[in-house]
Amino acid sequence: MVKAKEMPFSERYVKVIDNLKFDESFILPFVQKNLGVEAVNELKGVWEKGFKPIPEGASSEEKYEVAYGNWIWLAKNIYGFVRKRMGEEGIKKFERAEVEALIKKNASPTLLLLKIIRLFSPGTAFVMTAKQMGYQLQWLTPFSIPELTRNKLVLDIPRCKILDFPDTADICLVGCQSTYPIWVAEQFKINMKFNRQGNSCRGTLTPLS
Repeated sequence: MVKAKEMPFSERYVKVIDNLKFDESFILPFVQKNLGVEAVNELKGVWEKGFKPIPEGASSEEKYEVAYGNWIWLAKNIYGFVRKRMGEEGIKKFERAEVEALIKKNASPTLLLLKIIRLFSPGTAFVMTAKQMGYQLQWLTPFSIPELTRNKLVLDIPRCKILDFPDTADICLVGCQSTYPIWVAEQFKINMKFNRQGNSCRGTLTPLS
């Protein structure tokens, strides 16, 4: 078992808020472009019905839990919204828009450095990226890291936090098992696969040759 640095709830809360803002930043333009302004207003109305206020004076963990629930509400409702109006082709278009937004969001000088390192030492570059992902993904769900080598990272998720909420199949099947692997492959040259068993899951990351 690999001992990974644990993300504090104060940072998890910030991450959820950041991802709420990020999702809105590409979802609303996508909906407006493909469905028009009225659809944007309708979607905002759906979101507002389910969003809960962050309690003042609450602990970082309590704020994180409320914000996480808001993020789940936003994420699970967009898939049905798009599918109802644009069909499965619309879901594919939406997925592509999210991948491009993720690539833009995560572009940085550090990524350029990783590309250079990958040329001379692919294993070193993979471990650096894997460690970073092993930390950054902690806001999504609790997991352990049973294996981390120069060519493999394993994430063991005993109970996925996303699946504790109702109607989140699309977040799992489209978001986690399809959109994220496409993004990680294109931007980081890493193959990401998930093997879900009920509410548990095992993620495996390996370098793309």
